[in-house]
Amino acid sequence: MSLEKLINFYKTHFGEINGALFGLLFAICTLVAGFFQTIFIALCVLIGYYIGKKISKDKDYLRNLLDRILPPGTYR
Repeated sequence: MSLEKLINFYKTHFGEINGALFGLLFAICTLVAGFFQTIFIALCVLIGYYIGKKISKDKDYLRNLLDRILPPGTYR
């Protein structure tokens, strides 16, 4: 199978392939670490992704978030 055919196959079936890989990764993590630890890791990854995405769009997002959580001037 050539690389072009493989790329074309992935482009046409990316949802199925990514879903299967996610399921495999979740199953391996569950077997190794346990169900609740795996859910905790997934939650931390999602929170990190969300904050990272916000920081990419707005460079002052983290500073504004800390201003809302901590007393003003604490982290400067």
